[in-house]
Amino acid sequence: FSMLHCPPQFHVLCQQNKSSGEEESKVSGGTRAGTGAALRRSKRGWMWNQFFLQEEYTGTQKQYVGKLQSDLDKGDGTVRYILSGEGADSIFTIEENTGNLHAIKKLDREEKADYLLRIRAVNRTTGLGIEPETEFMVKIHDINDNEPKFSKELYTASVPEMSPVGTSVTQVTATDADDSSYGNSAKLVYSILQGQPYFSVDSDTGIIKTALANMDREKREHYHVVIQAKDMAGQNGGLFGTTTVNITLLDVNDNPPKFLQSTYQFSIPESKGTGSEIGRIKATDIDIGENAEMDYSVIGGDIPDQFEIRTDKATQEGVIIVKQPLDYEKKKEHTLHVQVENSYPDPSFHHNSPFQDTASVKIYLEDVEEPPVFERSSYTMEVKEDADLRIVIGFVSATDHDAFHNPVRYSIDTRTNVDQLFNIHERNGSIYTQKFLDREESAWHNISVVARELGQSSRVPVYIRVLDVNDNAPVFDTFYEAYVCEYAKAGQTIQTVSAMDMDDPVGGHRFTFNMAPEEPAQSNFTVQDLGDNTAAILTRRSGFSRLHENIYQVHVVIKDGDQPVQSSTSTIQVHVCACDQDGNVELCSTTALIQTAGLSTGALVAILLCIIILLMIVVLFAAVWRQKKKDPLIISKEDVRDNIVSYNDEGGGEEDTQAFDIGTLQNPQSVEECKLRRDIIPEALYPQVRRAPAPAHENNDVRIFINKKVYENDSSPTALPYDSLATYAYEGNGSVAESLSSLGSANSDRDQDYNYLNDWGPRFRRLADLYETEDCNRYS
Repeated sequence: FSMLHCPPQFHVLCQQNKSSGEEESKVSGGTRAGTGAALRRSKRGWMWNQFFLQEEYTGTQKQYVGKLQSDLDKGDGTVRYILSGEGADSIFTIEENTGNLHAIKKLDREEKADYLLRIRAVNRTTGLGIEPETEFMVKIHDINDNEPKFSKELYTASVPEMSPVGTSVTQVTATDADDSSYGNSAKLVYSILQGQPYFSVDSDTGIIKTALANMDREKREHYHVVIQAKDMAGQNGGLFGTTTVNITLLDVNDNPPKFLQSTYQFSIPESKGTGSEIGRIKATDIDIGENAEMDYSVIGGDIPDQFEIRTDKATQEGVIIVKQPLDYEKKKEHTLHVQVENSYPDPSFHHNSPFQDTASVKIYLEDVEEPPVFERSSYTMEVKEDADLRIVIGFVSATDHDAFHNPVRYSIDTRTNVDQLFNIHERNGSIYTQKFLDREESAWHNISVVARELGQSSRVPVYIRVLDVNDNAPVFDTFYEAYVCEYAKAGQTIQTVSAMDMDDPVGGHRFTFNMAPEEPAQSNFTVQDLGDNTAAILTRRSGFSRLHENIYQVHVVIKDGDQPVQSSTSTIQVHVCACDQDGNVELCSTTALIQTAGLSTGALVAILLCIIILLMIVVLFAAVWRQKKKDPLIISKEDVRDNIVSYNDEGGGEEDTQAFDIGTLQNPQSVEECKLRRDIIPEALYPQVRRAPAPAHENNDVRIFINKKVYENDSSPTALPYDSLATYAYEGNGSVAESLSSLGSANSDRDQDYNYLNDWGPRFRRLADLYETEDCNRYS
């Protein structure tokens, strides 16, 4: 392929490509090394590989790129050119017959800078290629069609106030989409459009710097700076873009605090307590943040320690506080000198002015009615426990500090003097005893004295200590009992005793122990004082006998060492006991045995109570068992014998041999002896009803048997009720009583008299009442 036509602006390049193609043709005409055969190839007019096309074409016709034509094309229309690759047919087209290449769209280098295409020449008739497919590139030539753009539309920056000239603030950056390698289309220059004379910008780097010294935040804090970036190296006709930079001056501690007034005045009542707030003062500082934080202090005054000032960090105020109690009567007016200064001063600005300020504070006190004031915060007094009544033990004093000095009256709070042991003189405040005291009951008494004056009152605690007097005799500190073996030897210690005394002498207790004077000279025991407030009980002879005497009384006299000397006589019981060879007690009196066994009185009482309870349980169980044995088998509110049970069985008479063994009737001796009833006391049995004697019968055995069975049935505790039908299986012939069944009673035309039922006793009372009711209904 040959480039037959080049655009005018690329004519030189095309010629360079043409020359290089001719030189290659000459080289290719050599011989193959080692063969000697000549190498022959088709000659091309030009060697080419790229076209150049200007972007942003605005013409109405297709934009001509160049002409592609094969050397084998004779111009007779037999060769056809086919284009493929990037943008083929959509951006670039080629005329099939001539090989003219056109661009059919406007191109933008910033979107795509080059296109790689391929060209092929084929025979129009056969479709066979006459030239190999060849690649070429179309490069888009840049024009200055893009303005510079900043990375941000709005920048925010800050710089401390009072910064020196040339202090860097921030840097802005702009970019240009044009080709920076070709011409000045992308060469940018920065300039400041708004913000002078305070700031400047470096034209090459875009760094913004301060241009004015001593810029004060308190005068102006915010600045709006407009920066421009222009291409074509800033020349006329270049494109440009702008951005805004908001610059804030940061505060520095360049201003001292100032009081709004030189003198402050406060009026307060003298009753303001310690730690109370009097008032507040405030200084101002036009700085902000921690640069405006202040500290207040008292630097002088008539009584500097009377007040203090604290800083309220939330409001930056000075709070004046009472440090010591106020007294209008002593001083009516106070003056303070206070100072304020920054908490975080900047030494670099101290040369301008002192970073502190001072002011005076006048405090006027107002008189208020105050309660009396005691001379002391508390009083401590002492009195002996044997003191007489109305003995003065001390004084209290309170003063009215008001201007009129009203009289003070004293009293004792009754809640602290419930037993009324003490009283106080109303005018002079003397405290005296009103009842006798006893240190052993209470060694300290705490009372509260009240001082009143014209409705105002105050109180003070008074602690009264009762001093000890030796008025109690020493006694044994516990109950002592001693045991001595029958074979004990003389001089043997059988018990060590100690004493106690309710008194409390200053030097401590000192007790002495001796035998009582009434003890006989030849006593069996003696007392030895051990010198440490204890004593030992010793035997004075050997050999004791329980049979002769088993208990001895030893009387000991105990004296204390205080004045006046107090003494008492205590007694120790000594039990004579039988002991083994090692001296262990084996047998004493009952009390001794109990003590030896280690059983206390409480334990013995508990054991006796358990034994008594067990005995009571056994007796109660025996009584219940005996009662159950005597009671009837059937216990009910309504005796079952009051019910009539009908069995509807009369028996078959004497001829009925299947109902009973007649042999038994003929031998009544074989029947068991009659048994008494076991469910009731025999003496309480009701008399049996007399029945009419049966007439003599030729068979006395049967009559005797029946009577015996009747008696046995009446006496049996397991028998049926009395009003039940009892069948004895043999009736006999010619019985005067006829049938015992009541089934035929209804057939009798004559009335029957049932009054005899009342004679049968309480068991048949209900049955008699039933028949009496029936007779009454019949006659009515």
